[in-house]
Amino acid sequence: MADARDKREHLESDSRNVARAAVLMALTRSREEEKTLKAELLPEVSCAAVDCGGEFITSVTRIVERAVVAAKREGLILESHLEEGGVAGATHEALTQIVDKAIGLNIGGKIGIARSGDHIVVAVFFGIGLLHLNEVAIALGHRVV
Repeated sequence: MADARDKREHLESDSRNVARAAVLMALTRSREEEKTLKAELLPEVSCAAVDCGGEFITSVTRIVERAVVAAKREGLILESHLEEGGVAGATHEALTQIVDKAIGLNIGGKIGIARSGDHIVVAVFFGIGLLHLNEVAIALGHRVV
């Protein structure tokens, strides 16, 4: 019984660590900051980040595609339906969490992607609004592949 509990606690802390890494990647302000953070997190967690923006409704597909491409480019996932679908699903989940604030408005920000073992987490950090009248939103989605 204790072994099962220890394993469950390890898996839960692993998913939290991966989520934390994805959020931190989404919060980086520059490519240099991304590189520094990635070096700190390796080898425990592999990470990627990508900037994106535009009108929310028309950008959803492009945002999901950019997340999948970034994850493949950085070696977080293999070119397989299972892993690409995991990143796409986690990205879509994160976007659904901010849709109420973002619908009909422009967004701009960064996607952070992190993976450790079977856990993949996608975090989005966006400014949402028009001109300088922005709201800020952060959301994340998690998948196990």
